[in-house]
Amino acid sequence: MQFSLGIDAGGTYTDAILVRDSDGSVVSSSKALTTYPDLVGGIRNAIEALDPTYLEKINLISVSTTLATNTVLEGTGCRVALILVGDHPVNGDFPAVHVLSTSGGHGFNGEEIEKLDIDDVRRFAERVKDDVAAFAVSSFFSTRNPEHELAITDLIHEVTGLPVVCGHELSQDLGAYERAVTAALNAQLIPISHKFIRSVMDEIKRKKINARLLMLKCDGTVVGLKDALDKPVETIFSGPAASLVGASFLSGLDTCAVVDVGGTSTDVSAIIDGVPELSETGAIVGGWKTRVRATRMETSAMGGDSHVWVHSKKTHIGPRRVVPLCLASSRYPDFLNKLKKSPVPLRSSLDRNVQPTKFFMRSGFKPIGLDEYEIEVLNAIGDEPINIDEIAVLSKKYPSTTILDSLIQKRLIQAVGFTPTDALHVLGEYTYWDVEASKAGAEKLARLSNVSIHEFCNNVKEIVSRNMAFNLMSYMLPGIDRSGIRKIVDGEFNSRFKVDIPVVLLGGPVSAYKENMENIIDARIVIPGHAEVGNAAGALFGKGIKRIEIIIRPISVADPDEGYFVFFPMGRSVFQGYREAVGYANAHGKESVIGYMGECGVSKDNVEIKVIQKTFSPEGWKKDPLETVIQITGIGYPKRFMM
Repeated sequence: MQFSLGIDAGGTYTDAILVRDSDGSVVSSSKALTTYPDLVGGIRNAIEALDPTYLEKINLISVSTTLATNTVLEGTGCRVALILVGDHPVNGDFPAVHVLSTSGGHGFNGEEIEKLDIDDVRRFAERVKDDVAAFAVSSFFSTRNPEHELAITDLIHEVTGLPVVCGHELSQDLGAYERAVTAALNAQLIPISHKFIRSVMDEIKRKKINARLLMLKCDGTVVGLKDALDKPVETIFSGPAASLVGASFLSGLDTCAVVDVGGTSTDVSAIIDGVPELSETGAIVGGWKTRVRATRMETSAMGGDSHVWVHSKKTHIGPRRVVPLCLASSRYPDFLNKLKKSPVPLRSSLDRNVQPTKFFMRSGFKPIGLDEYEIEVLNAIGDEPINIDEIAVLSKKYPSTTILDSLIQKRLIQAVGFTPTDALHVLGEYTYWDVEASKAGAEKLARLSNVSIHEFCNNVKEIVSRNMAFNLMSYMLPGIDRSGIRKIVDGEFNSRFKVDIPVVLLGGPVSAYKENMENIIDARIVIPGHAEVGNAAGALFGKGIKRIEIIIRPISVADPDEGYFVFFPMGRSVFQGYREAVGYANAHGKESVIGYMGECGVSKDNVEIKVIQKTFSPEGWKKDPLETVIQITGIGYPKRFMM
């Protein structure tokens, strides 16, 4: 008898679930705290908490993570440099600390428009190499000819030894700006993603588990290990995609909306007749529009571990994740005493970092790109939580919120603070860690708000519940004015929304929010068994899907007999005749799809290949088509699903 292991590494928890291949039943599950900066500790603890008698019988492991999503949402990705080649239309900012625009680029048919200024690129790379962790390159029409991106990649590897992401590797769409953004985000994530995947591989090896490793993509499909390493941006919503697939599996519902409350974010999506709803355009995360195919979803930076802080007697939640007070007190023996003695700042000085419940500690990441003021503050912070007054004494200067934010963004320090998880501890609805620490923090914040402790915590719970409902209704009503949705959810009118499909809640203590949600919206709220490890379950039940688009065009419109270009995702080829080009495109595309499916654990016999061929020609055109687009899609299930 064989088993499959699903692992989901979230911002707070790492979950694991074991499923029997023969009937899909859950035989064991576990939760462990995600560990930073080395995730292997959390992965190891999650696996070790499973029934050990099954481990030697595991033949497949599939992984999902919110790591990439949270990194972009919190703005804590690695520092990257972006190189734009050719006449790049710039419609906005880029997620990069250094940007170079240089000459080069190609035309629609892949012909070189302008020579690449490789010396300009070399000077840029040498100047910024010590301030970044990776490079991104986007050349004009690289989807038609990637030679300039490839030349730059070789140069950067030679000069810096750092990883490089090319736009043509990620998207065949012709939106130059979005492709550049996607490449830059991917570069931000590569060092982080590599560390995560290596952690999983190391733990599997240590456990002597002989199993194939897959990763869930953000469209709910699985991806082979090589693609997961090379294109981590495609896993940017793998956690939310896993919650969608997992919710359907655990609840037995083919059609439902899913609200997944994680540590860092709340994500809403839907599955209709067993098929995840996909975004018609690229995924949008942290305000960045990408060219990544993903599940359609509504997400917000508010979760169980979002920072709760008070300003002008008003309670704010998020957007950044902090370590809950209850958890910090469980980890550090002296923390509760320090929390109780922490001074309450003047109301006029309160902000997101100046709070009586806010502490800071080192994360363990290696410093890079710091100025002298950041170095002073970082040197004052140790491995255990200290408050802002203690930092001021040690650094001989009161640290500004800007400097603290910068160190958090660079992943060098980690904040501790009051969270919705602490509020649930105070209310007695989730008491996994130190309740006393949560109460101590609630007392200080309630005093600043001029309310009782329980009133304050119930208010936090209600804010989280209304945020869940608002995200749900914003998802269900695309294109409807969000301010109007907010007013109805907040109870400003004598009316409320009704949802006609079941709403499945996933996450740790989501049962605490069920009654609140039912009071805000009229819906059937479902909390399935194993809801706390729903994402780990979803990691196991994604399909293997690979899509390839190939375009065929004549070299010369004036003389099609001159030959044909065939544009593949990784470059172009030239053929003398049209039929030769079409035949090669079909054969090469199918071969690529089958090879990819093999990496995902799907045998050739279990792969269904669909080919769609569309041709375009102007009216009166009497020769072979002016343009041919061939879409080759392979669909299959890993053998664990062949029951």
